[in-house]
Amino acid sequence: MLTAFARAFKTPDLRKKLLFTLGIIVIYRLGAHVPIPGVSYENVQICLDQANTNGGLFGLVNMFSGGALLQITIFALGIMPYITASIILQLLTVVIPRLEALKKEGQSGTAKITQYTRYLTVALAILQGTGLVATARSGALFSSCPVRGEIVPDQSIFTTVVMVLTMTAGTAVVMWLGELITDRGIGNGMSILMFISIAAGFVGALWAIKEQGKLADGWIEFGIVIAVGLAMVALVVFVEQAQRRIPVQYAKRMIGRRSYGGTSTYIPLKVNQAGIIPVIFASSLLYIPALVAQFSGSTSGWARWIEAHFVKGDHPYYIATYFVLIVFFAFFYVAISFNPEEVADNMKKYGGFIPGIRAGRPTAEYLSYVLNRITWPGSLYLGLIALVPTMALAPLGANQNFPFGGTSILIIVGVGLETVKQIESQLQQRNYEGFLR
Repeated sequence: MLTAFARAFKTPDLRKKLLFTLGIIVIYRLGAHVPIPGVSYENVQICLDQANTNGGLFGLVNMFSGGALLQITIFALGIMPYITASIILQLLTVVIPRLEALKKEGQSGTAKITQYTRYLTVALAILQGTGLVATARSGALFSSCPVRGEIVPDQSIFTTVVMVLTMTAGTAVVMWLGELITDRGIGNGMSILMFISIAAGFVGALWAIKEQGKLADGWIEFGIVIAVGLAMVALVVFVEQAQRRIPVQYAKRMIGRRSYGGTSTYIPLKVNQAGIIPVIFASSLLYIPALVAQFSGSTSGWARWIEAHFVKGDHPYYIATYFVLIVFFAFFYVAISFNPEEVADNMKKYGGFIPGIRAGRPTAEYLSYVLNRITWPGSLYLGLIALVPTMALAPLGANQNFPFGGTSILIIVGVGLETVKQIESQLQQRNYEGFLR
């Protein structure tokens, strides 16, 4: 591994890409610590030191922003608006015929969808920025802070507009930095920024586990968490790489004097075909009742019931609902992202067939059958990984957004594997042995 890194830096153009990517990462992390105008930096730091907010209502968004959300910096919203916009456009592609037609147009259509995603990202940033400013002004951002009402001293309309515009501009800059990494860096710009945001709090979360531990000054809890984390990483790598390869053969065709086809290939169906999307969907949906109860300020029975069962995240009702939603969204997302009928039609058009299966509708039914069979273990795997912080790490002092749990571990491992593949492919293009031996 280390020698592969050395070979990568010895290649001039690849070294430039790596250094360029590192430079963008430095800029991104610097922006995550620059406060926006109108916010009392001193009071924010007091609240961060005294209030337990990492596992609270805004923990997921704070994790995706690398801790910038609770510090209310210019990159407070991070990459979350872009992720949400991308998911919305992907879902609308199935519903709106115009977007589906653009997707089929190739590169030009993809460029237009990307442009729509940028516009929607800015709109969502304005909406989320307004919500964050309103939450900070009301004092609800930090639930147990003595100076939470003084986070935004000047609550005039002009200051509020400036704060929202600053965070919106910060989101646009984050989106631009991600695209720069994709175009001029090593690729997967948005994923790398997401990886950096999560990894930024990794060391601090580990040390917090050690400080809160009671056995041998916390070192026993620290060791248990490390062991559980390594086991989870091994499990995630194994499942993320697992796939069902459906063999496909193409009939030989004569066009003029040339022979085409006659080759064999396969359709790779991953066990976790949906990726991280079901966990994000389920987490976001479960935040809605808690947000409604918190902003309503009601003391009625329904508000107290929601706060007791869905705010802390360790109640059996919350755990069961979270697990069921993950399984449901896994099947839902696979159903809209993989169309067996379209795949079967394309195979039939080019003379391809699955051995033992007739072309056309029987092929589509067979693909649907296989996809449903492998989605079940994939969805159960996602649900179990997402519940590890609650079931195993919470008694040790870890919160819902601990780096070894749920969403974060899936993103860290997935982006890490994809980045290694990107560097490996570029090394192999230059006649090297590759990144992994």
